[in-house]
Amino acid sequence: MLSHTATAEHTTTAPRATALRPREDPGLADRFARSAATTDGAHLGLDEFADWLAARGKANTFRVERIPFHELDGWSFQPGTGNLVHRSGRFFSVEGLHVTTDEGPHREWYQPIIKQPEVGILGILVKEFGGVLHFLMQAKMEPGNPNLLQLSPTVQATRSNYTKVHKGADVKYIEYFNGAARGRVLADVLQSEHGSWFYHKSNRNMIVEAVDDVPLEDDFCWLTLGQLGDLLHRDNVVNMDSRTVLACVPTGGADQPYGLLGTAGDGDGFAASLARSRNPLAGALHTDVEVLSWFTAQRSGYDVRAERVPLAGLPHWVRTEHDIHHELGRFFDVVAVRVQAGNREVGSWTQPLIAPRTRGVAAFLTRQVDGVLHVLVHAKVEGGFLDTLELAPTVQYAPENYQDFGPGERPPFLDYVLAAPREAIRYEAIHAEEGGRFLNAENRYVVLEAGDDVPLDVPPGYRWVTVSQLGDLIRHGHYVNVQARTLLTCLNAMGQEAR
Repeated sequence: MLSHTATAEHTTTAPRATALRPREDPGLADRFARSAATTDGAHLGLDEFADWLAARGKANTFRVERIPFHELDGWSFQPGTGNLVHRSGRFFSVEGLHVTTDEGPHREWYQPIIKQPEVGILGILVKEFGGVLHFLMQAKMEPGNPNLLQLSPTVQATRSNYTKVHKGADVKYIEYFNGAARGRVLADVLQSEHGSWFYHKSNRNMIVEAVDDVPLEDDFCWLTLGQLGDLLHRDNVVNMDSRTVLACVPTGGADQPYGLLGTAGDGDGFAASLARSRNPLAGALHTDVEVLSWFTAQRSGYDVRAERVPLAGLPHWVRTEHDIHHELGRFFDVVAVRVQAGNREVGSWTQPLIAPRTRGVAAFLTRQVDGVLHVLVHAKVEGGFLDTLELAPTVQYAPENYQDFGPGERPPFLDYVLAAPREAIRYEAIHAEEGGRFLNAENRYVVLEAGDDVPLDVPPGYRWVTVSQLGDLIRHGHYVNVQARTLLTCLNAMGQEAR
């Protein structure tokens, strides 16, 4: 016993290897910031991009034509309900929706809506070249794009597409995003699509860093975040799916705490206040808890009921041989198209599309509060949202739909944005919405510097937040809608030209 005790006293135990890891990569935001500060890519220069995109268009055959409904192949109006469905039971359907709410000027309405229960993948593959992250982007044809060819994520596919329900070719690079562990996940979050036109639609927004060499396929190119930022200032170049994924990029790092601007933001100008707004250490008009509490109160305070109903006999909507339209000639139509595309998984097909009657406006009003830029968000109800409402831009409307409304009936801040002087506009571009389901759906995206005539004490349903606060909310699903995510991406694309 004595011998055993002595042995025990002199035995040393090797330290156990810890299983704990940092909860976040402290250098990740800095890596994205370096990419954002780089506009001279390792593979393709900005001065070469337009020629490259044009060449990809010439290398393939693209054609989209409107057709009557009876020429749809595989699609038909279901007996009884009149819903427009595909014979496979997959892809999507066009049904009716009846919405009632206890708030706002419009408390009941009917509309067609797209029901697409599958969760799609929107994924961008990134890789370092010369110590700088580059993003693998695709020149992708979508039948609803105004100019057909735009920059899409590396992968932009519904489950029906990447499981090959269409019996076409494989989705390129899908193996990096569907659980094959070919890379390191840098961002991964479920986000909504357009709540006005989709019923409970979500997509998985992903950024994955490749760990090995990546073969470069036709129609794909590597671009830095800085190059993408430049392209976001051009009309109809970067598609909606790319914009929503880019909104997931973190913008505050230890070495460059002011995010994508790449500057400490000294001074009192717009760019300086925007830089401070990106800084997670900067103050805000409302604390994070106050913002979340306000949002939760907004979401729980509305009584919104959205019920799917048959498309046949939908009140106020008229079906003809060529379209389904509202009796007032406003809002949007449901139409049919025939498509040819030489670089898609299937070379030709037909499908329905939603076609808006007019271009919309999506705008953030901004104000500096003690030198920190704040954006005005709106807790907006849309019939197709999974959970009542999401944070939207200050203004998100098609102005022509309100042309007959009196001053007290028009949406808050709409006329302020429409009458804004040129010198107050800090960002402006025309961007198309989802081209796979919408035909020529465009919004004029605007970031507007407001004056003291827009008070900090705003109407119910509105709240001032910083860019950093908005970015934190995007890390969670169904808080920030797709239009606000686009505007956040545009804000993060603003550099020295914002001064």
